[in-house]
Amino acid sequence: MYDYRRFSRAERDRRWKAVRELMARDGIDVIIAPPNNGNSTDWQADARYLSHCGGGADASIGCVFPLEDEPTVVATSIIRWGPLVQDWVADVREANRNYGRAIGERLRELHADGKRIGICGLSGGTRTPEGLIVHGTYEEIVRAAPNAEIVNTTALLQEVRCVKSQEELDALQDSVDIVERAVEAEVEWAGRPGVRDYEVWAAAMNAIFSRGSELSVHFNWLAAYPPSRTLTRPQQKVLLDGDIIVNELESSIIGYRAQQVRPVAVRTCDPTYVQLVDFHRELYASLLEFIKPAVTLAAVMQKTRQLGEELCPKTGPLAGGGARFVCHGRGLGDDFPLATSDSALKQFGDWRFPENGVFIIKPNVFTGSGAAIAWGDTCRVTATGTVRMGKGPHEMIIAR
Repeated sequence: MYDYRRFSRAERDRRWKAVRELMARDGIDVIIAPPNNGNSTDWQADARYLSHCGGGADASIGCVFPLEDEPTVVATSIIRWGPLVQDWVADVREANRNYGRAIGERLRELHADGKRIGICGLSGGTRTPEGLIVHGTYEEIVRAAPNAEIVNTTALLQEVRCVKSQEELDALQDSVDIVERAVEAEVEWAGRPGVRDYEVWAAAMNAIFSRGSELSVHFNWLAAYPPSRTLTRPQQKVLLDGDIIVNELESSIIGYRAQQVRPVAVRTCDPTYVQLVDFHRELYASLLEFIKPAVTLAAVMQKTRQLGEELCPKTGPLAGGGARFVCHGRGLGDDFPLATSDSALKQFGDWRFPENGVFIIKPNVFTGSGAAIAWGDTCRVTATGTVRMGKGPHEMIIAR
């Protein structure tokens, strides 16, 4: 086999057993995880979770996962996903980009017409409220099983995926460790006179990929003063004294992507932002202590606002400020929940944090006059509270 890092057969068996127990509970005869490699391959995480096929920026694979038969992977150029690459799924079929047709053929073999078929990503994903399955693929499924009941199994897969095994935790820890090396490279380059924004970005990317990360990864980035919402790529500008680099850095280990958000100031820093990160550090410690298994997202969002009001200095440049909770799951992309605004309460308000769930927790703190900053680490929920998986200091970093 080619020399790729892999999960064990025991991990495969654990996942398949857990998914099939929920399929039996919900009366699902077969699950389809369709191909869609959008959003840094987040949108086909279920297919990779079930099959161990995937990896690389242009991977496009789908999975047919029956309750009582062998799973099937449909892909283009199947040598990339066959027995030289993975040992979980033996039935890997050439789709030649006609994924729906290949899925339909497998459904006919399974005599799925008249049964209950679940589609992952039919609707309700973290970033896909309208779903992620291609219309033509869906039409082929209906053509193959016109009398089947088609239901949404996005939440079913999330129920399994949100609780991480030790092998998954190990992959995420390795991912965190690589991200921290990227931050170190960013700091090393950002303080150099005359350095351009894209050179600092490239140093961070080199630190990630030279240590074994695969594509795709998410890397929103902005170097500016005052800092604001990150953009999708670096600029050509020469960095100026006082610029603050804000970003979301990820690496990918077998597709498992940890993330950190750690702002870096260029050579000097406005004291207001130093104080904001000091405020953030105090709030963060209390927040992680509060987040325990079975605590709802709504309770955590309310607690963040409460802590922001209590801990924000009442005088000085931070007066009148507060905090807002921001979080999303980490694993093979964006697991539940997605909490980037109060609108998350409608979909995820009653959602409860599970033990051994892993999340990027990155609340935003702000002043009464509108200055704001975020800081975040990938964190694991334990029985007694939530712990950071990174080791870097919680402070405003100044590259000199």
